[in-house]
Amino acid sequence: MSTYTTDKASPFTRAVVSSMRKLYPEALADQSFDNTGLLLEAPFDPIRRQMNSVLLTIDLTKAVADEAIERKDCVVVAYHPIIFRGFKSLTLSDCQQQSILRLALEGISVYSPHTAVDAAPGGLADWLADIVTGHLPSPEPATHTARPQKNSPETIEEDVKSETNTAADQPVEATKKPQRPRMAMQRTYSKPTYPSHRPVDVGKTDLNPSSVDHTRAVINPVTGVEGFEGAGFGRLVTFDESQPLTHLVERIAHGVGSPKGFPLAIPQGKQVEDIQIRTVGVSAGSGHSVLKGVEADLLFTGELSHHEALAATEKGQCVITLFHSNSERGFLSNVLKEKLTGVLKEEWERVRNEVAEAEELTPEWEDAVKDEDVLVECSERDRDPFGVVILQSSKQEGKPLS
Repeated sequence: MSTYTTDKASPFTRAVVSSMRKLYPEALADQSFDNTGLLLEAPFDPIRRQMNSVLLTIDLTKAVADEAIERKDCVVVAYHPIIFRGFKSLTLSDCQQQSILRLALEGISVYSPHTAVDAAPGGLADWLADIVTGHLPSPEPATHTARPQKNSPETIEEDVKSETNTAADQPVEATKKPQRPRMAMQRTYSKPTYPSHRPVDVGKTDLNPSSVDHTRAVINPVTGVEGFEGAGFGRLVTFDESQPLTHLVERIAHGVGSPKGFPLAIPQGKQVEDIQIRTVGVSAGSGHSVLKGVEADLLFTGELSHHEALAATEKGQCVITLFHSNSERGFLSNVLKEKLTGVLKEEWERVRNEVAEAEELTPEWEDAVKDEDVLVECSERDRDPFGVVILQSSKQEGKPLS
């Protein structure tokens, strides 16, 4: 047997792929558009083999590819497929193709589970449902909308009216309407901020998931996959008792990594503090295809378009979006890392024994299959393209949402 094999992936890659398929069979994925499975099968070179490690990421960007190469990972499990359609060529001039070629050169394979994770029982949809049905230490904190500060334009107008009413008998000069203050030409903005998904930070959350009494149902069921009864896309949560919207906002913030902010849409004429939620439609990522037509008080997803959100609020619904991938990324460190580690240890033991028994091995191959190590880590460079920038020097905190 030659020491360099161009027609086989590493045995550890085989173990990772079989583990992911046990957890999230590709048959669960939305076959109408998705591209799941082993997208890049890198040849195995036992002389310069990679570590027995897996890097979990939502998006396989150039930064994440650099990270995997630096770490010498064997497999990148990228939730979003880096390959959606067929290629007519593979060139270094295309950023995504460049990452694929560089990973292949280093012997790093790529697997994408995508919507199979969305649909699986205990998968991404259920994780988001666990967050909204979680509970924070009693008394559960209430979120309040920001009120204008004393010198904001809204309060200036109110002060002017007050001064005018109380000084009716004063000379005209005394009741002259004050001028609006000029806005400073120079402002200080915060750096873009992103939710934290490092295990050390996620572990600090005091949210007790799925602890509020409720029922949940699958919105779009997936059937015919043995052992995965109850699979499907989206979840409809119905609380036994209505929950204040402010409590759900707090739960979501704690559950997805404490972002500095996220979009919230409510019907005009309503106040956030007055809204009660009995039902929640949940879907990760771009949720319109799953949530359209769902009768729920709150739609909780990664993103909706302007017109989709507007249509929902016109019907009296509320909407919370997190920026697309922020509704997905926390799942990697909260759920997938531990699950994959457990299954992979068993699968790697099985594959090692199969290879050792079936083939006459060179010393390099023997070293590879004798290595019992298994490591699964989350990318430290993966993030949503959008961060939240806060205008720090502005005195305007925000107009009350109503």
